[in-house]
Amino acid sequence: MYKILVKQQLAPSVQLFEVEAPLIAKKAKPGQFVILRVNDHGERIPLTIADFNREKGSVTLIFQEVGASTLELGRLQQGEFLLDLVGPLGKPTHIEKFGTVVCVGGGIGIAPVYPIARGLKEAGNEVISIIGARSEEILIYEEEMAAVSDQLIITTDDGSKGIKALVTQPLKELLDSDKTISLVVAIGPVIMMKFVAETTRPYGVPTVVSLNPIMVDGTGMCGGCRVSVGQENKFACVDGPEFDAHKVDFESLMARQRMYKPHEKQHSEHIAGKREEGCKCHSH
Repeated sequence: MYKILVKQQLAPSVQLFEVEAPLIAKKAKPGQFVILRVNDHGERIPLTIADFNREKGSVTLIFQEVGASTLELGRLQQGEFLLDLVGPLGKPTHIEKFGTVVCVGGGIGIAPVYPIARGLKEAGNEVISIIGARSEEILIYEEEMAAVSDQLIITTDDGSKGIKALVTQPLKELLDSDKTISLVVAIGPVIMMKFVAETTRPYGVPTVVSLNPIMVDGTGMCGGCRVSVGQENKFACVDGPEFDAHKVDFESLMARQRMYKPHEKQHSEHIAGKREEGCKCHSH
Protein backbone atom coordinates (compact mmCIF):
# COMPACT_ATOMS: atom_id res chain seq x y z
CA MET A 1 0.00 0.00 0.00
CA TYR A 2 1.29 3.44 -0.96
CA LYS A 3 0.06 6.48 0.90
CA ILE A 4 -1.05 9.62 -0.93
CA LEU A 5 0.81 12.34 0.96
CA VAL A 6 -0.50 15.24 -1.10
CA LYS A 7 -3.46 15.62 -3.46
CA GLN A 8 -3.73 18.81 -5.46
CA GLN A 9 -5.95 19.85 -8.33
CA LEU A 10 -3.78 21.61 -10.92
CA ALA A 11 -6.54 22.29 -13.46
CA PRO A 12 -10.05 21.03 -14.21
CA SER A 13 -9.79 17.21 -14.27
CA VAL A 14 -5.98 17.33 -13.75
CA GLN A 15 -4.75 15.96 -10.42
CA LEU A 16 -1.36 15.79 -8.71
CA PHE A 17 -0.57 13.01 -6.26
CA GLU A 18 2.60 12.97 -4.18
CA VAL A 19 2.94 9.34 -3.11
CA GLU A 20 5.11 7.80 -0.42
CA ALA A 21 7.42 5.36 -2.24
CA PRO A 22 10.99 5.57 -0.88
CA LEU A 23 12.48 2.72 -2.93
CA ILE A 24 11.11 4.12 -6.20
CA ALA A 25 12.17 7.68 -5.30
CA LYS A 26 15.69 6.43 -4.56
CA LYS A 27 16.16 5.00 -8.07
CA ALA A 28 13.90 7.17 -10.25
CA LYS A 29 15.42 9.07 -13.17
CA PRO A 30 13.91 11.55 -15.66
CA GLY A 31 11.84 9.85 -18.36
CA GLN A 32 10.90 6.77 -16.33
CA PHE A 33 7.40 5.72 -15.34
CA VAL A 34 5.44 3.69 -12.79
CA ILE A 35 2.49 1.33 -13.02
CA LEU A 36 -0.21 1.66 -10.38
CA ARG A 37 -3.47 0.02 -9.41
CA VAL A 38 -6.18 1.67 -7.34
CA ASN A 39 -7.62 -1.58 -5.99
CA ASP A 40 -7.94 -5.34 -6.63
CA HIS A 41 -10.29 -4.76 -9.56
CA GLY A 42 -8.41 -1.79 -10.99
CA GLU A 43 -6.62 -1.61 -14.32
CA ARG A 44 -2.87 -1.13 -14.48
CA ILE A 45 -2.27 2.57 -15.12
CA PRO A 46 1.11 3.73 -16.48
CA LEU A 47 2.12 7.26 -15.41
CA THR A 48 5.39 9.03 -16.10
CA ILE A 49 7.14 10.23 -12.95
CA ALA A 50 6.68 14.02 -12.88
CA ASP A 51 9.08 14.51 -9.97
CA PHE A 52 10.86 12.60 -7.22
CA ASN A 53 12.18 13.57 -3.79
CA ARG A 54 14.86 11.19 -2.61
CA GLU A 55 15.11 12.77 0.87
CA LYS A 56 11.37 12.66 1.48
CA GLY A 57 11.02 9.27 -0.22
CA SER A 58 8.19 10.35 -2.50
CA VAL A 59 7.29 10.48 -6.18
CA THR A 60 4.95 12.94 -7.86
CA LEU A 61 2.41 11.69 -10.37
CA ILE A 62 0.16 13.90 -12.49
CA PHE A 63 -2.80 12.58 -14.44
CA GLN A 64 -5.88 13.74 -16.28
CA GLU A 65 -9.27 12.19 -15.60
CA VAL A 66 -10.11 11.11 -19.13
CA GLY A 67 -11.03 7.42 -18.89
CA ALA A 68 -12.64 5.02 -16.46
CA SER A 69 -9.42 4.13 -14.62
CA THR A 70 -8.22 7.70 -14.15
CA LEU A 71 -11.70 8.77 -13.00
CA GLU A 72 -11.51 6.07 -10.34
CA LEU A 73 -7.98 7.15 -9.40
CA GLY A 74 -9.17 10.74 -9.04
CA ARG A 75 -11.68 9.69 -6.39
CA LEU A 76 -8.91 8.86 -3.93
CA GLN A 77 -8.18 11.46 -1.28
CA GLN A 78 -5.06 12.65 0.55
CA GLY A 79 -4.22 10.14 3.26
CA GLU A 80 -5.70 7.20 1.35
CA PHE A 81 -3.65 4.48 -0.32
CA LEU A 82 -2.87 3.06 -3.73
CA LEU A 83 -2.89 -0.74 -3.75
CA ASP A 84 0.11 -1.19 -6.08
CA LEU A 85 2.90 1.05 -7.33
CA VAL A 86 5.65 -0.56 -9.40
CA GLY A 87 8.72 1.20 -10.76
CA PRO A 88 10.78 2.91 -11.84
CA LEU A 89 10.19 1.33 -15.27
CA GLY A 90 11.41 2.13 -18.76
CA LYS A 91 14.71 3.49 -19.95
CA PRO A 92 15.64 6.88 -18.48
CA THR A 93 16.23 9.90 -20.67
CA HIS A 94 19.78 10.13 -21.99
CA ILE A 95 21.11 13.30 -20.39
CA GLU A 96 24.42 14.95 -21.20
CA LYS A 97 25.65 18.35 -22.29
CA PHE A 98 24.33 18.78 -25.84
CA GLY A 99 24.35 22.58 -26.12
CA THR A 100 20.99 24.25 -26.67
CA VAL A 101 18.00 21.97 -26.18
CA VAL A 102 14.30 22.66 -26.68
CA CYS A 103 11.85 20.88 -24.39
CA VAL A 104 8.28 20.84 -25.70
CA GLY A 105 5.36 19.89 -23.47
CA GLY A 106 1.74 19.76 -24.55
CA GLY A 107 -1.19 19.51 -22.14
CA ILE A 108 -0.61 16.87 -19.47
CA GLY A 109 2.74 16.12 -21.18
CA ILE A 110 4.21 19.23 -19.55
CA ALA A 111 4.52 17.29 -16.28
CA PRO A 112 6.86 14.51 -17.53
CA VAL A 113 8.88 17.03 -19.55
CA TYR A 114 9.71 18.90 -16.33
CA PRO A 115 12.25 16.46 -14.77
CA ILE A 116 13.90 16.07 -18.19
CA ALA A 117 14.28 19.84 -18.59
CA ARG A 118 15.67 20.05 -15.07
CA GLY A 119 18.15 17.24 -15.73
CA LEU A 120 19.31 18.83 -18.98
CA LYS A 121 19.74 22.19 -17.24
CA GLU A 122 21.76 20.59 -14.44
CA ALA A 123 24.00 18.97 -17.09
CA GLY A 124 24.95 22.43 -18.34
CA ASN A 125 22.65 22.83 -21.34
CA GLU A 126 20.85 25.98 -22.38
CA VAL A 127 17.22 24.94 -22.01
CA ILE A 128 14.45 26.59 -24.00
CA SER A 129 11.04 25.26 -23.05
CA ILE A 130 7.82 25.55 -25.02
CA ILE A 131 4.65 24.56 -23.17
CA GLY A 132 1.16 24.62 -24.63
CA ALA A 133 -2.45 23.96 -23.72
CA ARG A 134 -5.90 24.65 -25.11
CA SER A 135 -6.36 27.55 -22.67
CA GLU A 136 -4.79 29.22 -19.63
CA GLU A 137 -7.27 27.40 -17.38
CA ILE A 138 -5.71 24.02 -18.11
CA LEU A 139 -2.07 25.09 -18.39
CA ILE A 140 0.02 23.34 -15.73
CA TYR A 141 3.55 23.57 -14.29
CA GLU A 142 4.28 27.06 -15.63
CA GLU A 143 6.34 28.14 -12.60
CA GLU A 144 8.17 24.83 -12.37
CA MET A 145 9.16 24.92 -16.05
CA ALA A 146 10.25 28.57 -15.78
CA ALA A 147 12.54 27.66 -12.88
CA VAL A 148 14.50 25.09 -14.94
CA SER A 149 14.52 26.94 -18.27
CA ASP A 150 16.68 29.74 -19.66
CA GLN A 151 13.68 30.76 -21.73
CA LEU A 152 10.04 29.74 -21.40
CA ILE A 153 7.58 30.16 -24.26
CA ILE A 154 3.87 29.63 -23.59
CA THR A 155 1.25 28.94 -26.25
CA THR A 156 -2.50 28.48 -25.98
CA ASP A 157 -4.99 27.54 -28.67
CA ASP A 158 -7.32 30.39 -27.69
CA GLY A 159 -4.67 33.02 -26.90
CA SER A 160 -5.70 33.29 -23.23
CA LYS A 161 -2.04 32.97 -22.19
CA GLY A 162 1.19 33.57 -24.08
CA ILE A 163 1.09 33.24 -27.87
CA LYS A 164 -2.07 32.18 -29.67
CA ALA A 165 -0.49 29.28 -31.55
CA LEU A 166 0.38 25.62 -31.49
CA VAL A 167 3.73 24.67 -29.93
CA THR A 168 5.17 24.02 -33.39
CA GLN A 169 5.04 27.72 -34.35
CA PRO A 170 7.65 29.00 -31.85
CA LEU A 171 9.61 25.78 -32.39
CA LYS A 172 9.89 26.54 -36.12
CA GLU A 173 10.88 30.13 -35.35
CA LEU A 174 13.71 28.86 -33.14
CA LEU A 175 14.85 26.43 -35.84
CA ASP A 176 14.84 29.28 -38.39
CA SER A 177 16.85 31.57 -36.08
CA ASP A 178 20.62 31.93 -35.79
CA LYS A 179 20.63 29.72 -32.70
CA THR A 180 21.97 26.18 -33.11
CA ILE A 181 19.49 23.70 -31.65
CA SER A 182 21.21 20.45 -30.69
CA LEU A 183 18.20 18.45 -29.47
CA VAL A 184 14.41 18.64 -29.19
CA VAL A 185 12.48 16.62 -26.60
CA ALA A 186 8.69 16.50 -26.95
CA ILE A 187 6.00 14.94 -24.75
CA GLY A 188 2.27 15.38 -25.18
CA PRO A 189 -0.65 14.05 -27.21
CA VAL A 190 0.45 11.71 -29.99
CA ILE A 191 -0.78 14.14 -32.66
CA MET A 192 1.34 16.92 -31.14
CA MET A 193 4.44 14.74 -31.06
CA LYS A 194 3.85 13.83 -34.70
CA PHE A 195 3.75 17.50 -35.75
CA VAL A 196 6.86 18.31 -33.69
CA ALA A 197 8.66 15.50 -35.52
CA GLU A 198 7.53 16.86 -38.89
CA THR A 199 8.63 20.37 -37.88
CA THR A 200 12.17 19.33 -36.95
CA ARG A 201 12.64 16.74 -39.71
CA PRO A 202 13.66 19.19 -42.51
CA TYR A 203 16.29 20.70 -40.22
CA GLY A 204 17.85 17.36 -39.26
CA VAL A 205 17.67 18.20 -35.55
CA PRO A 206 17.65 15.07 -33.34
CA THR A 207 14.18 14.78 -31.80
CA VAL A 208 13.02 12.49 -29.01
CA VAL A 209 9.40 11.71 -28.09
CA SER A 210 7.93 9.74 -25.19
CA LEU A 211 5.26 7.19 -26.08
CA ASN A 212 3.95 6.68 -22.55
CA PRO A 213 0.34 7.51 -23.64
CA ILE A 214 0.03 4.19 -25.52
CA MET A 215 1.19 1.86 -22.73
CA VAL A 216 -1.08 -0.63 -20.99
CA ASP A 217 0.60 -3.17 -18.72
CA GLY A 218 4.19 -1.90 -18.75
CA THR A 219 5.88 -5.29 -19.13
CA GLY A 220 5.78 -5.92 -22.88
CA MET A 221 3.48 -8.93 -22.36
CA CYS A 222 0.21 -7.43 -23.65
CA GLY A 223 1.55 -5.95 -26.88
CA GLY A 224 -0.74 -2.94 -26.51
CA CYS A 225 2.14 -0.46 -26.81
CA ARG A 226 3.59 -2.03 -29.95
CA VAL A 227 4.89 0.65 -32.27
CA SER A 228 6.81 0.68 -35.53
CA VAL A 229 10.11 2.53 -35.12
CA GLY A 230 12.41 2.55 -38.12
CA GLN A 231 10.23 -0.22 -39.62
CA GLU A 232 10.93 -2.45 -36.62
CA ASN A 233 8.37 -3.44 -34.01
CA LYS A 234 9.16 -1.99 -30.59
CA PHE A 235 7.35 -1.96 -27.27
CA ALA A 236 7.10 1.48 -25.67
CA CYS A 237 7.21 0.08 -22.13
CA VAL A 238 10.40 -1.99 -22.36
CA ASP A 239 12.22 -0.52 -25.39
CA GLY A 240 11.25 3.06 -24.52
CA PRO A 241 9.24 5.01 -23.61
CA GLU A 242 11.47 7.42 -25.57
CA PHE A 243 12.22 6.99 -29.26
CA ASP A 244 13.71 8.84 -32.20
CA ALA A 245 10.70 10.87 -33.37
CA HIS A 246 11.78 10.77 -37.00
CA LYS A 247 11.57 6.96 -37.05
CA VAL A 248 8.17 6.53 -35.34
CA ASP A 249 5.23 5.49 -37.55
CA PHE A 250 2.71 7.92 -36.06
CA GLU A 251 -0.04 7.08 -38.56
CA SER A 252 -0.39 3.44 -37.49
CA LEU A 253 0.00 4.50 -33.87
CA MET A 254 -2.91 6.94 -34.04
CA ALA A 255 -5.08 4.46 -35.97
CA ARG A 256 -4.67 1.89 -33.18
CA GLN A 257 -5.47 4.49 -30.51
CA ARG A 258 -8.78 5.29 -32.20
CA MET A 259 -9.82 1.61 -32.11
CA TYR A 260 -10.34 1.64 -28.34
CA LYS A 261 -12.18 4.98 -27.99
CA PRO A 262 -15.78 3.63 -28.15
CA HIS A 263 -15.06 1.02 -25.42
CA GLU A 264 -13.30 3.55 -23.21
CA LYS A 265 -16.17 6.03 -23.60
CA GLN A 266 -18.71 3.39 -22.57
CA HIS A 267 -16.68 2.38 -19.50
CA SER A 268 -16.09 6.03 -18.50
CA GLU A 269 -19.81 6.76 -18.65
CA HIS A 270 -20.45 3.73 -16.40
CA ILE A 271 -17.90 4.98 -13.82
CA ALA A 272 -19.29 8.54 -13.98
CA GLY A 273 -22.79 7.14 -13.42
CA LYS A 274 -21.64 5.23 -10.34
CA ARG A 275 -20.00 8.39 -9.00
CA GLU A 276 -23.24 10.36 -9.49
CA GLU A 277 -25.20 7.63 -7.72
CA GLY A 278 -22.83 7.85 -4.78
CA CYS A 279 -23.30 11.61 -4.56
CA LYS A 280 -27.10 11.19 -4.49
CA CYS A 281 -26.82 8.63 -1.71
CA HIS A 282 -24.70 10.98 0.44
CA SER A 283 -27.15 13.81 -0.09
CA HIS A 284 -30.03 11.98 1.64
